[in-house]
Amino acid sequence: MSENLTNLRPGEKGRVYAIDAGKYATKRLYEIGFNTSAHVTVIKNDAGPVIVSINGNKVALGRGLAGKVVLAKDL
Repeated sequence: MSENLTNLRPGEKGRVYAIDAGKYATKRLYEIGFNTSAHVTVIKNDAGPVIVSINGNKVALGRGLAGKVVLAKDL
């Protein structure tokens, strides 16, 4: 089951399955750690940016960019 990062609630976890974006946005996401199979935990997802923990680091993504990250949700 895969979902966009913006659909997950705080505390939910997943692995990066794909990035559905253009060349520049995909490169930017890879540079900050959103590589295939990277573990992601949502910390905050309400109004404003989505804050996640990835590889032990907190990262804030705008909602537009976060919507391009497709996760395989951990059960």
